[in-house]
Amino acid sequence: MTRLSRALARTTALAAGLAFAVAAQAQNAAPKGASDGVVKIGILNDQSGVYADFGGRGSVEAAKMAVEDFGGKVLDVPVQIVDADHQNKPDIASNVARQWYDTDKVDAIMELTTSSVALAVQGLSKEKRKITIVDGAATSDLTGKQCTPYGFHWAYDTHALAVGTGGSLVETGGDTWFFLTADYAFGTALQADVTQYVTQKGGKVVGAVRHPLSAQDFSSFLLQAQGSGAKIIGLANAGLDTSNAIKQAAEFGIVQGGQRLAALLFTLSEVHGLGLKAAQGIVLTEGYYWDLDDQARAFAKRFMAKTGKMPNMIQAGTYSSVLHYLKAVKAAGTDDTDAVAAKMRELKVDDFFGRGGTVQANGRMVHDMYLFQVKSPAESKAPWDYYKLLATIPGDKAFLSAKASGCPLTQ
Repeated sequence: MTRLSRALARTTALAAGLAFAVAAQAQNAAPKGASDGVVKIGILNDQSGVYADFGGRGSVEAAKMAVEDFGGKVLDVPVQIVDADHQNKPDIASNVARQWYDTDKVDAIMELTTSSVALAVQGLSKEKRKITIVDGAATSDLTGKQCTPYGFHWAYDTHALAVGTGGSLVETGGDTWFFLTADYAFGTALQADVTQYVTQKGGKVVGAVRHPLSAQDFSSFLLQAQGSGAKIIGLANAGLDTSNAIKQAAEFGIVQGGQRLAALLFTLSEVHGLGLKAAQGIVLTEGYYWDLDDQARAFAKRFMAKTGKMPNMIQAGTYSSVLHYLKAVKAAGTDDTDAVAAKMRELKVDDFFGRGGTVQANGRMVHDMYLFQVKSPAESKAPWDYYKLLATIPGDKAFLSAKASGCPLTQ
């Protein structure tokens, strides 16, 4: 073989190797564009039960508003919102999610009120390589010991509630606690997080009792709490359970007797349903309030026009999570799950809810939380004028770091 022929052979081999490398890289890269001509997002939550006002149809409407604001399309294909009622049952939620993924080609599921439901669907979504963004469920395990590469947690969590409501009450003298706890994953996690924070601050938990979801009669639970002598009765529940417990506590004269109620997960929707006369003075933590500033008011005005109600943090968070997902799809240039999940962590959250939020490696979106006190009827000057701001809790204080969360992906 001549020198020229040897050189040509080396050049040919180099070119062939380069072509192989390029082909391999292209094969391994995410496919561009939408895989099936549509990007489909599922809103799965409680639409008829104890949490129907907590998120419910309001969250579905918020998701549709986010799609409209994004332009209705991404990667030149339409964005579609589908929704279903999981009835607060993990088996029903898992069956819906499986059908959505296997038959209806849903790309991501969001909202997911109820922690047991959210944990079940997030586990299935890991198996199916699909993204979930949880707005309605609270347990910090979602981005802690049960985190997944495709699971994100958006609006709030039990740690943020513990830092906000729990911390404020301990610091103002509420150093003995008794818990009324919803008997499922959310209640257990919330009680555990608040207990840890209370004891770190020098307080003490003197007792606790568990009640079933959707309890109607809280009398026996409240009598135990009253008899404990605890300064704070922590309501580690949500939705109608919290509202019913507060109503029945008034009948027993618990607050008049000197004990305080801590509504550990209470939103604007429940305050509205309960009324200011019953809810006045309650301290609570939310990630959004409609009257915070012009941005918050602008969204709330549009939401009110569509639903007849002001949004709470679950509904505002659902809007934010849908919008961020669509921004990630656009930035990735594909709806491929791994590529989109990477972009979700890379992009800043820039909207009226997240306000410069960041997404940690464990999927936790970090943003400021707010400590509010419910106004008295005399203090309220207009419809839905329910809160006065006590403190802003910086995101890095409200939420655990990825390293401290216990997420196996970040250890």
